[in-house]
Amino acid sequence: MELAVVNIEGKETGRKVNLDESIFGIEPNDHAIYLDTKQYMANNRQGTHKSKERAEIAGSTRKIKRQKGTGTARFGSIKNPLFRGGGRVFGPRPRYYGFKLNKKVKQLARKSALSYKAKSNEIIILEDFSLESPRTQEMVKVGASLNIINKKSLIVFPERNNNVYLSSRNLQGLEVITSEELNTYAIMKASTLVLVESAVDVLQTSFGNK
Repeated sequence: MELAVVNIEGKETGRKVNLDESIFGIEPNDHAIYLDTKQYMANNRQGTHKSKERAEIAGSTRKIKRQKGTGTARFGSIKNPLFRGGGRVFGPRPRYYGFKLNKKVKQLARKSALSYKAKSNEIIILEDFSLESPRTQEMVKVGASLNIINKKSLIVFPERNNNVYLSSRNLQGLEVITSEELNTYAIMKASTLVLVESAVDVLQTSFGNK
């Protein structure tokens, strides 16, 4: 599969990039995408939720009333969950939500996500570029030229580019990451995937080594 390389003005440069069919042209596996996305979101959960149970409530352990002769139910402690201010029954406790996922499944999921984008013509190959200083207005011009402004778009660089990253932080829906940070969730969430030309080789090399 060949895609034309465009510059930051949205015009074709005359060069083309050949996308590896074993990465961008496989039959997508929806279940692998589901598992990888589920793991990514689970790993991002803090899991710090906590409510106090009966043994953790501050209060007297004095018996509230006598056991018999009142005509009502027996009560032994003011920390009883049935009372207002009492402990919670089976309340949430801090826990880790992450789970293990095989590397081959994660690799299949990323390839499947990239193949979906390639089949939907939602991949743009962008000529390598950089900014002299962080300027949001410059990234607005780039986004307008590529028609990705006000859309959920993902720009992938081969390595960290601080000026471009800082220039895009205030743009809604636009995210700039490196090829190492690329994950299934980010790919599927983006309506347009913009791959910087040098990032394509890095991606194809990294997938080929796995």
